[in-house]
Amino acid sequence: MAMDFTSIVSAPPSGRRTALVIDHYRYTQAVILQGRPVPWDDPTAHAQYARQAQGLLTPDTTLLNLGALYDHALAADDRLRSSLSARRRTGYALKTLLADDRLAARAAELASAVSQTTGAPLTVQIPSPIRWLARAHTLSGAGSVTDLNADHGETAAMYVADWLRRLSALSVAMLLLDDRWTGTQQLPRVEDSAYKPVSNATEHYRWTLGRRTHDGVAVLDSALRGTLVPHSYWRTDAADVPTGDFLLADIPADAVPETVLSQLARLA
Repeated sequence: MAMDFTSIVSAPPSGRRTALVIDHYRYTQAVILQGRPVPWDDPTAHAQYARQAQGLLTPDTTLLNLGALYDHALAADDRLRSSLSARRRTGYALKTLLADDRLAARAAELASAVSQTTGAPLTVQIPSPIRWLARAHTLSGAGSVTDLNADHGETAAMYVADWLRRLSALSVAMLLLDDRWTGTQQLPRVEDSAYKPVSNATEHYRWTLGRRTHDGVAVLDSALRGTLVPHSYWRTDAADVPTGDFLLADIPADAVPETVLSQLARLA
């Protein structure tokens, strides 16, 4: 059974005063992989990479970015990309993407390998339903972000909830819906209630559900909030130590390793 995320916050496995979740990919790709591509196509190699990241940074959960796996697959697989364009109906592209059995099996295999190899509680990050919908919709050529509204977010949540069944056997502490959007056109605002299909699924699997923004993490149906550790913290020991119910860090790729380690020690 997965370690409950609230238990991690109450008693961080690392022994820190405040639990720390690290989105390590940019930093560890530079430091561990020395700029080489992240091994998305090799679950064993990716799991070993995740274990190295866990050992180096000692976060309280291992963050696995399955949204990045799907981006990688879309960039590399012409068949997959073409399948999204068979219909122009809004939502068709995301429904088709998440229904792809081969890719869903890859995601489950990768998550299982990472969980077993690191031995740490697992945080799985995916795009929020509206963001995943926008990505698939625009990539398929069906239209632009301006076609979307909040109701589409609820429909997308049903597709994501159905996809989550592929991961239901995994021990997941938290599912993190990444709401960060950097497109030039604004996404519609989607309330937590529209994501009820996803929250119903995570409640059934006994996973905590969070929404990640540019400012931190809000845990749904909870007062818990995750504070974002600013990039500046990792560049100088003059930065103040952040506070919050738990901390979320995205260490810059160009941060100096010695400074990163000393700043991690200040979070102990």
